[in-house]
Amino acid sequence: MPEVDVGIGGKNFTVSCQAGEEKYLESAAAALNREADKLGDQIGNLSESRMLLMAGLMLADRTAGAQDKLNQAEASLSEATREISRLKSLSLDTNDSVEIAIPDLVKNLAEIALKAETLADQFNT
Repeated sequence: MPEVDVGIGGKNFTVSCQAGEEKYLESAAAALNREADKLGDQIGNLSESRMLLMAGLMLADRTAGAQDKLNQAEASLSEATREISRLKSLSLDTNDSVEIAIPDLVKNLAEIALKAETLADQFNT
């Protein structure tokens, strides 16, 4: 099992992980270190356990917010997809407004997809 040396809040730690997960661990440790550094700048000296707890809670809060936004984006995407399916099932010959609405929906769907991808990227980092 590989071991990775990481620095968090001015302290060095050796952490084990599964093979191939080293980059993810380093990325997670870097995020935790950024939060620990912010805490050190804002609050000053904290015990190691307190600093790690607070930094972990700050990351968890950010992750929960990102998850909420992702859930909202997924719900919007699902709703837009249902609306597109509904509009496609209508006869285009008898409903000229559908021809106008479909490009707008496609544009909105693309925007929602982009937002969902952005949130997913933020969530994964």
